[in-house]
Amino acid sequence: MQVINLFDPWKSKFCTCPTKYSFSPYTGCSHGCLYCYASSYIPNFFTCKPKKDLLKRLASDLKKIDKRIYVSIANSSDPYPPLEHKLRLTRDCLKLLVANNCKFLLITKSNLVERDKDVLSKAKVCVSFSLTTLDEDAAKKLEPNAPLPQKRLAAMENLIKHNIQVAMRIDPIIPGINDSEIGDLLKSVAEIGVKHIVSSTYKARFDSWNRMYKVFPEVMEKLKDLYFRQGEKISNSYYLPTSIRFKLMKKVKESCDKFGLTFACCREGFIELNTPKSCDGSHLITINL
Repeated sequence: MQVINLFDPWKSKFCTCPTKYSFSPYTGCSHGCLYCYASSYIPNFFTCKPKKDLLKRLASDLKKIDKRIYVSIANSSDPYPPLEHKLRLTRDCLKLLVANNCKFLLITKSNLVERDKDVLSKAKVCVSFSLTTLDEDAAKKLEPNAPLPQKRLAAMENLIKHNIQVAMRIDPIIPGINDSEIGDLLKSVAEIGVKHIVSSTYKARFDSWNRMYKVFPEVMEKLKDLYFRQGEKISNSYYLPTSIRFKLMKKVKESCDKFGLTFACCREGFIELNTPKSCDGSHLITINL
């Protein structure tokens, strides 16, 4: 396999994802999100680059994969960076996936995905949007180069109107920054027809922590002791204390119940809160085809 691999969640003891493939058309991501974890292990991560000979390599891999297993696009690098406007590389990859009768989960922060609704409407797909806040000022700080929240909401609504299944990730939740608007955010997406929510708390790594601290010094100073003294280090990430994480995830779960949304928390260890469908929204892939 050259560009498609089995998804490996770093052997996380909390991962509840079903078996799936992982695929990214680009290396790196230009959204510049402060909280990004991938920048800790991918060099020059915020410089986005297309993969060489991608379509040829993808076509070769699609002959080898098990078509019963879905492909997750993309787990680290957004498949719709600004480069995609010109290169249309992700669009061409989606066409190949559809032509090969592949199921896939498409994860993005970009409203550019709307452009490809003609392809997606023929696919076995669920589009999973990441949306951390409705506050445009906060979004500009947290995700400086990503499309603003209202554009993402409009894109979700447009895809749903074209009978394309949509899930949403509130990831990460950061106390003192976006935890107070969970109810409003979920109400907004439930009203437009989103069906499933995935959520997670911010997992600190030193590079992302330093970026967050520069932009939100007062908030991060308050969180410092919670993460690095009272919290827990798992693999290369620092977690909030279990009681705080559970309280935040329970808050999301209760709002999901209120608005008729299914829910799962991601890599938190609270499987009792999860709706027994799928953690990442992949259960929606076969609906309305």
